[in-house]
Amino acid sequence: MGEQSNEATMRFSPKEIEMTEVRLILRQVCNALKDKGYDPLDQVVGYLLSGDPAYITNHGNARVLIRRLDRDQILEELVRFYLDGEGV
Repeated sequence: MGEQSNEATMRFSPKEIEMTEVRLILRQVCNALKDKGYDPLDQVVGYLLSGDPAYITNHGNARVLIRRLDRDQILEELVRFYLDGEGV
């Protein structure tokens, strides 16, 4: 008789990978904004409200990075972060 494994089957969630990418990009964008002397909160909020990428610096390729994401993805990740208690 073959051995049976008691290990649970892992579940693949593309949504988790997507949110990890959003977090990484937001961190890079925030670091680039800080490097240039901007307040990341003000700049990211301006971008999210207006959709104008001019709120995000070109430094560190930040503007290109943030435009890879849909603004809805960013908002979803920010709300999830806050509601999960990580941001509270």
